[in-house]
Amino acid sequence: MNDTILETQAMTREFSGFVAVDGVSLSVRTGSIHALIGPNGAGKTTCFNLLTKFLQPTRGRILFKGRDITGLAPAQVARLGLVRSFQISAVFPKLTALENVRLALQRARGASFDFWRSERVLDRYNERAMALLTDVGLDHAGDLLAGMLPYGQKRALEIATTLALDPEMLLLDEPTAGMGHEDVERIVALIRRIRPGRTILMVEHNLSVVEGLCDIITVLTRGRVLAEGDYATVSAHPEVISAYLGTAHA
Repeated sequence: MNDTILETQAMTREFSGFVAVDGVSLSVRTGSIHALIGPNGAGKTTCFNLLTKFLQPTRGRILFKGRDITGLAPAQVARLGLVRSFQISAVFPKLTALENVRLALQRARGASFDFWRSERVLDRYNERAMALLTDVGLDHAGDLLAGMLPYGQKRALEIATTLALDPEMLLLDEPTAGMGHEDVERIVALIRRIRPGRTILMVEHNLSVVEGLCDIITVLTRGRVLAEGDYATVSAHPEVISAYLGTAHA
């Protein structure tokens, strides 16, 4: 299908007989913001790990832009344009915000991160790095150590380093986790700002964020797809209501 950028076919992952992801078939439309939600333990992060190849499926297939990526390594998938963030902020705390983004930009050369290269050589990345910091609202923070940034700004910095890889599709693992109301609003605004030209698949617990941002929502419970549709559809689904009220334990 031309409008589908990412597809899974009966994707399954077992751990010593326990089925964490059970026959999940997912279709993500190009240019959409698609949410993966569900109670704790529903299999959401395991799905992300399967999609980005940090885990291999026990059964099933994963297709990106029509190409079977089931057997590829994480770095190969990232080079194809499918890039993820993590639930826990992953930045280098003793480097500045600018240096964090600059290191990510080195991937454009198709080589490994070169920590030993001279400042003069690395300075050629500064303009693009500052542009990315500006895109995520951190134009004031280029010279600040990443470890000193408030939590919400660390998450924004992580998104900037992810964008440095120029992804066609971005997977965000709980981008607003642990944030206060103001930081949540900033991250939501940031996701809207970076959306043009990209597809976003996100795991998110904050249902008000999901309602305001997402075009399509897939609800997981016990590793299976429980419901799918827009927010109005899934929020009215009796089994979804039951799962979120705790009467169906994941």
